[in-house]
Amino acid sequence: MSQNIDAARISIIIPTLNEAGNIKEAIATTQPNINIEVIIVDGGSKDDTIEIAKSLGIKVISSSPGRAIQMNAGAVAARGDILLFLHADTRLPTGFDDMIRTALQQPETVAGAFNLRIEASLLSLRWVEWGVNVRSHFCQMPYGDQAIFLTKEVFQQIGGFLELPIMEDFELMRSLKRIGRIVIIPTPVVTSARRWLQKGVFKTTLLNQIVIIAYLVGISPKRICRWYRREKFKRV
Repeated sequence: MSQNIDAARISIIIPTLNEAGNIKEAIATTQPNINIEVIIVDGGSKDDTIEIAKSLGIKVISSSPGRAIQMNAGAVAARGDILLFLHADTRLPTGFDDMIRTALQQPETVAGAFNLRIEASLLSLRWVEWGVNVRSHFCQMPYGDQAIFLTKEVFQQIGGFLELPIMEDFELMRSLKRIGRIVIIPTPVVTSARRWLQKGVFKTTLLNQIVIIAYLVGISPKRICRWYRREKFKRV
């Protein structure tokens, strides 16, 4: 990097689509910190997401819908040397900025993410958290809801997110693992339990594993995405 990483600006990129119920709290966890910028990349929200963000003084840009497309657009607009990709229903821990700068100074480290905590009291979700955190640490495969971070230089080196309708974070991690180490910060981010509660913890976890297997055996991401969304929103 062209400057000392201790002083590097962090650009927090939040892709949104109808996140009025979450965006204020997500933004709140980014403040107040020194040398931080927050960029909302909206994919066509029909609710008050954009108005809420602008009322808080946050930069908002518009993009075609699609999480990978939106995050790439945010990276282009970012002025920081470090990029942090944050889901709108995920909250950062206090001191995240210092944790990130410290993590990226570790030898051979090219990227990182946080441990995951899910905001619900169900015992079954504690098992999900355990599985996610074990996978992240030992396989170096964190996913998007764990607040992935890396330098802009590395992001550009690997070509950013593949603009897939699903599994974009999985592919990013595979690219990063080829060039260096992915560190997991033990302090967790806190994410909404909504996707587990909607269909049930077991069904959601099983569905996620099926999606990964389908992708690895070569089924089209577009086909997987259509099926995933149909299952995700199907009435039970």
